[in-house]
Amino acid sequence: MRVSSKRTNILLLLGVAVLVVYPLVFVHGQYGGTDDAGTNAVVAARPGYKPWFRPIWEPPSSEIESLLFALQAALGAGVIGYVLGRIQGAARAREQQSKNTTDNVTY
Repeated sequence: MRVSSKRTNILLLLGVAVLVVYPLVFVHGQYGGTDDAGTNAVVAARPGYKPWFRPIWEPPSSEIESLLFALQAALGAGVIGYVLGRIQGAARAREQQSKNTTDNVTY
């Protein structure tokens, strides 16, 4: 690996780390999701409503909950990208193999 590309990779990783850590440490905002909005709407419509079940574990803050959701989305996107890449690679390999087979035919 060239030194300049290695340096670029390190700088990019540091940049990503700063973009991830900075909001978690220094930004103290209220993050709410659609689950909260839905629960609030149900409680407003039916004041005596009681949920059917309770979560097994609740994250300590809504920021951590958002982080876990984003991590889940990133992992899912990674899996989908990997599968699509494998499918495309297999199709290219089959195409190359059929091309090589037809090129080697003698008449």
